[in-house]
Amino acid sequence: MTTNFDKVVDRKGTGSIKWDKYADKPDVIPMWVADSDFETCPAVLEALHQRVDHGVFGYTEQPTDELADAIVYHLQRCYDWAIEKDWIVLLPSLVSGLNLACMVAGKPGDTVISPATIYPPFKTAPLNAGRELLTIPMKLENQRWVLDLDALEYALDSQDSVRMILFCNPHNPGGTVYNRDEISRLHALCKAHDVLICSDEIHCDLILDQDKRHIPLAMLNQDAAQRTITLMAASKTFNIAGLSCGFAVVANPDLRQALNRAAPGLLPEINLLGQTASAAAFAHGYEWMREQNDYLRANRDYLYQKINALPGLSMTLPEATFLAWIDASALNLDDPALFFEEAGVGLSPGNAFGDQRFVRLNFACRRTLLEKAVKRIANAVREIA
Repeated sequence: MTTNFDKVVDRKGTGSIKWDKYADKPDVIPMWVADSDFETCPAVLEALHQRVDHGVFGYTEQPTDELADAIVYHLQRCYDWAIEKDWIVLLPSLVSGLNLACMVAGKPGDTVISPATIYPPFKTAPLNAGRELLTIPMKLENQRWVLDLDALEYALDSQDSVRMILFCNPHNPGGTVYNRDEISRLHALCKAHDVLICSDEIHCDLILDQDKRHIPLAMLNQDAAQRTITLMAASKTFNIAGLSCGFAVVANPDLRQALNRAAPGLLPEINLLGQTASAAAFAHGYEWMREQNDYLRANRDYLYQKINALPGLSMTLPEATFLAWIDASALNLDDPALFFEEAGVGLSPGNAFGDQRFVRLNFACRRTLLEKAVKRIANAVREIA
């Protein structure tokens, strides 16, 4: 298989959140929300066509045998993680999973811990569930953004109301792939204080560093499996987020039952076409995924070189994801995202993630578009540097 990731796909006027945000500013290049501009895997398209041609879209088994088998196969193939089909809890999205997890963590008024610099729903989900939110800082260590485990240990030692920690691996933003020692220490702290873990691993298939390997936290040992809710989906990797299909892997039957009891009336049943697409992606999309990661790695390396050569900007090298976390603090801008939008590049504002000095850039696009965006960023920076 050789996929043309340089293909131009016009997404304007297609209901795309990413592109239609700038419908009244057509010259702005959208590089913000975390979906790619690539057509999905051919196997996914073929499966969707076959299902549409069937012509009936009634109530559907949750999950279908096809999807459950594909998830089991994918996790075994990619991570040597052997799970049972009945551990799978389908979700319409990972955001739904975060909210549902917080609802089963203790009782209203208890505490849920989240990283301080993180994907925004990590901070709203505990509050939506009536839990108290406690944030733990991230720190830059050996040019990697990692959770400050010393700060986490202090927080757990200081409070007895903590019931869950929300963890993100690979981390968004920053793209850190946590190693075995790091997740083992995190698990040990949670075990010592009897704290549940909700581990968002949605970007786990987007590993760019070839010497890195994603380790699902729940497969560390039996205790980790019993206290962890693992959130995953094909949506980021295969660009099918609009089909609303994710899942949790929950080995603990009591925890799994609690999630299933909390969901009815709050979460819709899972999109039939989302199940079809996800099953095809996990069962038949492995080579396409590898090709995409090769392309993303080249985009990342190009962006890393260019951004770090500019005055006033810097970025660490994302080990995974297609999301660059760019430090604009040296430019002394009140609103870095607005500054770059006015220069013709739409980025995610850092304050949404917890640090207004930064912007997040999505480099999952054709190279020529990335090059155009980088030139606009460079011109804008040089005018004020």
